[in-house]
Amino acid sequence: MINWKNLDELASYRELQKVEKVNLAEVMSGESGAQRVKSCSIPMAEGLSYNYAAKAVDSSVLDALVKLADEAQLTEKYKALYNGEVINTGEKRLVLHHLTRGQLGDAVVADGVDKRAFYVEQQKRIADFANKVHAGEITNEKGEKFTTAVQIGIGGSDLGPRAMYIALENWAKKTGNFKMEAKFISNVDPDDAAAVLASTDVAHAIFILVSKSGTTLETLTNQSFVMDALKKQGLDPAKHMIAVTSETSPLAKSDDYLDAFYMDDYIGGRYSSTSAVGGAVLSLAFGPEVFADFLEGAAAEDKLATEKDPRKNAAMLDALIGVYERNVLGLPATAVLPYSQALSRFPAHLQQLDMESNGKSVNRFGEPVSYVTGPIIFGEPGTNGQHSFYQLLHQGKTIIPLQFVGFRNSQIGTDVEIQGSTSQQKLCANVAAQIVAFACGKKDDNLNKNFEGGRPSSIIIGDQLCPKTLGALLAHFENKVMFQGFLWNVNSFDQEGVQLGKVLAKRVLAHDTEGALSVYSDLLNI
Repeated sequence: MINWKNLDELASYRELQKVEKVNLAEVMSGESGAQRVKSCSIPMAEGLSYNYAAKAVDSSVLDALVKLADEAQLTEKYKALYNGEVINTGEKRLVLHHLTRGQLGDAVVADGVDKRAFYVEQQKRIADFANKVHAGEITNEKGEKFTTAVQIGIGGSDLGPRAMYIALENWAKKTGNFKMEAKFISNVDPDDAAAVLASTDVAHAIFILVSKSGTTLETLTNQSFVMDALKKQGLDPAKHMIAVTSETSPLAKSDDYLDAFYMDDYIGGRYSSTSAVGGAVLSLAFGPEVFADFLEGAAAEDKLATEKDPRKNAAMLDALIGVYERNVLGLPATAVLPYSQALSRFPAHLQQLDMESNGKSVNRFGEPVSYVTGPIIFGEPGTNGQHSFYQLLHQGKTIIPLQFVGFRNSQIGTDVEIQGSTSQQKLCANVAAQIVAFACGKKDDNLNKNFEGGRPSSIIIGDQLCPKTLGALLAHFENKVMFQGFLWNVNSFDQEGVQLGKVLAKRVLAHDTEGALSVYSDLLNI
C-alpha cells in the first residue's frame, strides 16, 4: 500500500539531516577527486551518463538517500503513475505522458479508451499527414508545397517543442533530415506574431494551433492575428491551419482546419513534447522517423527510471540529491548549464517543467507544508554563461548547485584547430575546468582573487546530441521532477499558480476593475 506522507514526516529524512556534511573542496582535490570522477557515474539511456562526483555526497549521505527513496516509496509511486492511478489530485486526473512513448506497465484504460493505443493512433495520423505534406499531396490552395511550419501556442505548447526543434535543427540539416523550417508564435504581444509573419512566406506556411482546451486567450488571439494576415493576402485560413487539441474542445472537428490531432487532459502542457503537441511540428520539420527516434530515447530512459536502487537510477538519484541540497543544505536555486548551443532553449523549458510542477506550498491534499519545495531554475549555454552570471556562481555569497550537460562531439562536425586544439575541444575543456573550479576553488591572499570552492555540480555526458539522446535527456529531467514531487508530497501535475493572473486580466479587458487594478489599467491605457 502506498503512503503519501510529507517529507518531514519521514524518519529517513530526519536521519538525513543528521548525517555529517561533506567538504566538497577536500574530497574533489588530488587523487581523491580523480577516483570520485571515475566511480560516481550512472549509465543512462542512449549512451548518456550521469556523473555526480562533484556533488557534496559520500557513502553516508548516499546510504541515507537510499533509505529516503525506500521510505518515500518512489518506485511504487512511479509504478502507480504509469499504471494509471489518479496522481494529479488537484484536478483528479491520471498522469500519462510516459504512455506517449511506451507501455511501461499495465494497459491503461480511461474514458473507455486504451490510452496507449490512442496516443499511437495520433502519432500514426500525424506521421501520415506529415508524409503527405512532404510529398506534396497536401498543399496550399494553389497546389503548392508548404515550406514552413509555424506553431501557435504558449507555455508547454511552445517552450518544449521550441527547445526540441532548436536542439535538432542543425543535426537534421547535417544528416539530410531537414524537411521544412519551423517557427513559433507564443507571446500575446503583437510584436511577436508580427515579427514571425514578416519573416515568413505566409502563402507557403502551415500553421499549427495548439490549445488543449481550445480557449487559451493568448493562443486564440494569435490565431486571429494570423488569420487576419492570411486573409489580407487573399488566402483561406482553413487551407493553412491544423489544430492540436482535445477531442472535446471547440477546435476539434472544425471546418476551420485542414486536420486536427488530439491530446487529452492526462498530459500537462510542460510534459507534452512527446505528445501531438511536439509530434506535429517535429514530424513536419524533420520527418516522422526522427520524431519516432526521439520517443524511443525517452522510452528507454523511462524504463531505466523504474530501477529501485537510486545508485543505479540517474533520475532518482538526481532528484534525491536535489532535495538534499534544497532542504538540508538550504540551497535555493539550480543553474542548468548545457555546453551545447543546440540546447540554448533547454534551460527555459526546464524552468517551466520544474518551477510550474513543484513550485507549491501545499501538499497533494491541499494542506500547507512547512518546508521549501522546488528550486529556482535558470541557465544559459556554456561558454556564454561564463561571461555572464558565473561571477556570482563562483564568488557570490549564495551557493547555487549546477547541472551541466556536455557532449564529446559537435552536431555539425565542422571545426578548426586553433592554437593546438579544436573549438569542440575548447568547449569540452571549459566544462571540465568549470566543474573542478567550482568544486575545489583556489586560495589567494588577495580575497578579490580567492575562490572558496564547495560549489556542487553534476554533469550529463554523451557522445553527440541526436534525436534519441535528446529524448533520453528530456525524460531524465521529467522523471527527476516527478520523483522530487513525490518526495515533497506535492502535486507536480497541476498549475493553479497560472490562473489568478488570467482571471484578473479578463476583468481588466472587461473594464471590471477597482483599486490598484483600476489605476494600473489607466496607466497602461487599456
